Amino acid sequence: MADIFEKLVKNYGPLGQHRERAHGYFAFPKLEGEIGSRMTFRGKKMIVWSLNNYLGLANHPEIRKVDAEASAQYGLALPMGARMMSGNSVHHEQLEAELAAFESKEDAILMNFGYQGIMSAIDAICGRHDIIVYDAESHACIIDGLRLHPGHRYVFKHNDIADLVKQLERSTALIENQKAGGILVITEGVFGMAGDQGKLKEIAELKSKYDFRLMVDDAHGFGTLGTTGAGAGEAQDCQDAIDLYFSTFAKSMASIGAFMAGPKAIIDFIRYNIRSQIFAKSLPMPIVIGNLKRLDMLKTNPELKEKLWSNALKLQNGLKERGFDIGATNTPVTPVYMKGGVEEATAMCMDLRENYHVFASIVVYPVIPKGHIIYRLIPSAAHTDADIEETLIAFTETKAKLDAGVYQVTEIPDMADTK
Repeated sequence: MADIFEKLVKNYGPLGQHRERAHGYFAFPKLEGEIGSRMTFRGKKMIVWSLNNYLGLANHPEIRKVDAEASAQYGLALPMGARMMSGNSVHHEQLEAELAAFESKEDAILMNFGYQGIMSAIDAICGRHDIIVYDAESHACIIDGLRLHPGHRYVFKHNDIADLVKQLERSTALIENQKAGGILVITEGVFGMAGDQGKLKEIAELKSKYDFRLMVDDAHGFGTLGTTGAGAGEAQDCQDAIDLYFSTFAKSMASIGAFMAGPKAIIDFIRYNIRSQIFAKSLPMPIVIGNLKRLDMLKTNPELKEKLWSNALKLQNGLKERGFDIGATNTPVTPVYMKGGVEEATAMCMDLRENYHVFASIVVYPVIPKGHIIYRLIPSAAHTDADIEETLIAFTETKAKLDAGVYQVTEIPDMADTK
């Protein structure tokens, strides 16, 4: 019998194989100082494009004040225990009620983490006779939720409505044949890598022909899209057709936790059957009270969203004017597509950080196909015109070096943190 650990130390995986040269720099970097558009990395001040601080709330003085006061009053322990047993409070219920109203839904349930929450919600909702139909570019948390599903699951090509129809017809035929089960369609309001919105309105229109329920993960749309910031459903005028609306506090709210909103009867079912919440300690009181404040600011300070979009469009238009490919993004998420191997990508990234003081995260193989590089830039309301202009200059100059072959190295630069 083999030692189960033996295979792990022989193969650290496609990303882990680079850990000895990348740890602490390309992977697991340490950004220090006050959260903002410029932070310190390895002793140097950097323009940071890797924080999901869309509305700039992370270090807003009003937010900091409420966070501090709530921490001083309650500490991080209260309430103790899972909500079903001893961890509920009027503040938890108030946040759920306000989120439901904001999303025009009957009820909402708080979740400790977005990733864990949506996985567990899928597990609670779907049984072995049910079929899940999902977009091919769904986030990893959805994919892991599908792994828990004991029934059939069919994928449709990204934002391809014709292919979705094929999968709905396939699913409908199977359910009619087995005489049991239902269909859940899962997609995203905003796809976090490419920045394009899910075709929610077109999917919703299929409800007139096919019998299914629609779940939308709108982590990047909540707070950034729609007239009030209620998300992609509001932006596309189809919020009522979304049966279960999910989002996280980790993006626009600059906090932690998540929620799912929908019909009261269904949210109640989830509340009493979602294992990741039933068997987990409640969100600490300071986080809940802090999220109440964040939600209030999101609703009452539209200038934050306006500033976010002003910065996003300046960045995106500047990149396009300089000949960069930013795909089909129609949200603040700004991908920059280039060609090159992992080694070239890391050498370019190091040049950006060390010589231009621009901190931007790279996405390479195996997350995307070999030979491709994506820089994923996240503009926020906290960025300045100077941040944007300096970044455009840096990308223009380093892209010229990439095209000229300057970054062609045989292995990734050894920038590991040896401490």
